[in-house]
Amino acid sequence: MATSLKIDDALKSRVQNLAIRRRRTPHWIMLEAIRQYTEREEAHESFVQEALASWTDYQETGRHLTGVEVRAWLNTWGTDAETPVPECRK
Repeated sequence: MATSLKIDDALKSRVQNLAIRRRRTPHWIMLEAIRQYTEREEAHESFVQEALASWTDYQETGRHLTGVEVRAWLNTWGTDAETPVPECRK
């Protein structure tokens, strides 16, 4: 898919200077920037959707863990005393 971008002269110059310093083409720099932005936004959207699904589940079931319970569990990660996920409660 061919796409064209119109960028102002200042940004074009910045991209060209960065490309020279990185020994890449301006095209590569722009593609990499778009790829990283897209991945970051997709991850954010996934996080939002997961949070909304969790909220809906909580509203329907009332099952939850407190912040204290989660922090206590996470503090065991990577230790000899690592514990399994605590049971959710109402």
